[in-house]
Amino acid sequence: MNIVILDGYSANPGDLSWQALEEMGSVTVYERTKPGDTVPRAKDADIVLTNKVIIGRQEMELLPKLRYVGLLSTGYNAVDIAAAHERGIIVSNVPAYSTEGVAQMVFAHLLNVTNRTDYYARENRLGRWSNNQDFCYWDMPLPELAGKTFGIVGLGNIGMRVAQIALAFGMKVKALTSKAPETLQPGIVKADLPELLATSDVLSLHCPLTDDTHHFINTDTLRQMKPTAILINTGRGPLVDDAAVARALHEGRLAAFCADVLTKEPPGADNPLLAEPNAFITPHIAWASTEARARLLQVATDNVRAFLSGKPQNVV
Repeated sequence: MNIVILDGYSANPGDLSWQALEEMGSVTVYERTKPGDTVPRAKDADIVLTNKVIIGRQEMELLPKLRYVGLLSTGYNAVDIAAAHERGIIVSNVPAYSTEGVAQMVFAHLLNVTNRTDYYARENRLGRWSNNQDFCYWDMPLPELAGKTFGIVGLGNIGMRVAQIALAFGMKVKALTSKAPETLQPGIVKADLPELLATSDVLSLHCPLTDDTHHFINTDTLRQMKPTAILINTGRGPLVDDAAVARALHEGRLAAFCADVLTKEPPGADNPLLAEPNAFITPHIAWASTEARARLLQVATDNVRAFLSGKPQNVV
């Protein structure tokens, strides 16, 4: 069995092992693959694993041996699912492996905004506290989370975990969700979009990227939010119109934007968010804890094993 991994570096830059896959066949690992190299590298593969490298209809037509595509991710927009189904190619993803890491990143961002830990640490390295005439100093408000309203768009695995943590902080949690109100955990209140936008002190995005949710946050929805609100996106970059958010920040219509994902990754140097002091951007790392990546590789390997046994799992 010939297994080709097209972009293995992000999931496993060398601190984990591909050994379990190597026990099932001949494994070739490429750290990164440019679009023009996809077909030449995968031409003899029965199984391809990919994270961001596109396996579209055109690639499939040129890969007659391909029987299985294993995603090293939860999202599956890198693969043309319809074309795969037409050709009898099984596609599996890895659900829920990064729930804890992403939820943790949401609150790392939120606490950095409310408590400005990075800002004060940098100031103190420059000697500000050492030269201060009082035992303490602060030059911006330090709000408490308790009692504030935390809005969530999407209550899947990650959204639900975020809700639980927000409740532990003593926050009021409202959610835009398809789930019935009676099925929600105590403390989570179902809300429609206008209410969520108007009342949230913090709004965190955890919905899938679809035609309906593309640029879900835009000029119109931003105008419906509190100017003191904090917007957090650890879901999918295109849920947010980057330019609209940058304008809202620049004009004081949004207090802060925290994101681990952007529409284009890596972003262009001209992305307006990168110039906004109240935009806090991390480089798509919420999923990348050692524990989460170990789970990712384990499930991806289990998916291959299940496929080879004739009982594929996590099929999309």
